[in-house]
Amino acid sequence: MKAEIEKSLEVLKRGGLILYPTDTVWGIGCDATNADAIDKIYKLKQRAESKSMICLVHDFKMLNQYVEEIPEVAYDILKYAAKPTTIIYDDPIRVAMNIIAEDNSLAIRVVKDDFCKTLLRKFRKPIVSTSANVSGKATPQSFAEISEEIKNGVDYVVNHNQKAKRGTPSAIIKLTLDGMVKVIRE
Repeated sequence: MKAEIEKSLEVLKRGGLILYPTDTVWGIGCDATNADAIDKIYKLKQRAESKSMICLVHDFKMLNQYVEEIPEVAYDILKYAAKPTTIIYDDPIRVAMNIIAEDNSLAIRVVKDDFCKTLLRKFRKPIVSTSANVSGKATPQSFAEISEEIKNGVDYVVNHNQKAKRGTPSAIIKLTLDGMVKVIRE
């Protein structure tokens, strides 16, 4: 795992794209603070820039560095969530503008997966996580289901857990500073 982390870090630091196993599904990732890298993902996925993507962080401390104000309920939701849960926060900070949604929000997930946690801790910045498929196509449930177009379109394919079947996409909850809680995906 250590060699895969190191290779992934090299690619992320130079603005490249990685194909990697997340705590949910296989994802395409890049530095969430690098607008050019994020543009590469939009092009690869053939996705409209108006559809924002998820960022991953390794813990609450890191989360606090990228969200202006975290509603208190977020901590309870994440503490008691039975499965990976992504929360959409208002007023993200210190990330590339082209990953922020039109309503000035950003979806962020605190990961529990060891590979992702280690990669994020060593990279020291959030990493984009978007499903490894062209926009509109089905989300691959395993590495084998990922199209050659996606595999060939990234700068590095992580050789870790390629045989394991990944889980399902995370739950998504939108929290606003005025106290609204809305379930987007269960």
